[in-house]
Amino acid sequence: MPLEFEIAPGRRVGGDNPCFVIAEIGQNHQGDLEIAKRMIRLVKEAGADCAKFQKSELDHKFNKAALERPYVTPNSWGKTYGEHKRYLEFSHSQYRELKAYAENEVGIIFAASGMDQAAADFLLDDLRIPFLKVGSGDTNNLPYLEHVAKKGSPLVISSGMQSMDTMRRVYETVKPINSNFALLQCTSAYPLEPKDVHLNVISTYRKEFPDIPIGYSGHESGVAITLAAVAIGAKIIERHVTLDKTWKGSDHSASLSMDELAEMIKSIRIVEESLGSSLKAMRPCESYTHQKLGKSVVAVGDISAGDTLSIEKLAVKVAEPRGFPPERIYELIGKKTKKAIKDDATVLEEDIEF
Repeated sequence: MPLEFEIAPGRRVGGDNPCFVIAEIGQNHQGDLEIAKRMIRLVKEAGADCAKFQKSELDHKFNKAALERPYVTPNSWGKTYGEHKRYLEFSHSQYRELKAYAENEVGIIFAASGMDQAAADFLLDDLRIPFLKVGSGDTNNLPYLEHVAKKGSPLVISSGMQSMDTMRRVYETVKPINSNFALLQCTSAYPLEPKDVHLNVISTYRKEFPDIPIGYSGHESGVAITLAAVAIGAKIIERHVTLDKTWKGSDHSASLSMDELAEMIKSIRIVEESLGSSLKAMRPCESYTHQKLGKSVVAVGDISAGDTLSIEKLAVKVAEPRGFPPERIYELIGKKTKKAIKDDATVLEEDIEF
């Protein structure tokens, strides 16, 4: 089963592939289609791989009482939670327009979270997005996971608010049906404090689920924690983005500005390049420094031909010419010299009987 898979045509995730960066626009578009289009264009310019939204069919996601609940806060777009959510929810035709704009005019992968089963059906069967994001609120919704896994499209599954036992059940539910999925470490707090991030879970997931890519969905301020996630193995990164952190809405304060997104992606690529090989070796770029400052074994006092070497007769210095390497100095102990070596002169391998 794959540690990597094709998340969209021509773009693979996991393995040695570059980190896949999802810019989560979510509902930070304020219910305005033109703002949403502008955000799609800007995340592309910032270097993101994917512009992502959140789609709900509200009568399927919420019961009537939840939709009728009074919602009077500074972030509200209506008197009830249902009015608030309906204000921010794009229609099917608007989603078709956004997807066409993203793919045909901007040239970026378009995706969305299916916030309920009906929304997922629309996204996968009608809109035909390349992959489905499963938000943390549905990660323990096992019937939902079975349903979307059977559709065969790749899945990216967040893990906020879940236990390790639940995540094992998620893996065991999805894996036999659809092997093309990834898990993201996530803590569902907005904004997220560093002490609540727990990046070490990424390493736990990599050990527990070694045959799928692991990523990180973050809601913290700044980019440092996300860069650390990449450094310890995250292959997918998801961060919320906004045009204005002071706008009305609970997600804006936990989102990146477009400048921060661009900085993060540029830094991710630097981190990826810096990870390099797991094999420790002297690198070609070190050769100049090694030639200039690398040390060699030298003689302490005059050493006659046929003398037996002891540690007292040897020292380590930057020497001309370069000679016997210091890490092998103990190989010289007890060996005899083939010729005389003057005090402070370099000890050469050809001067010693081995």
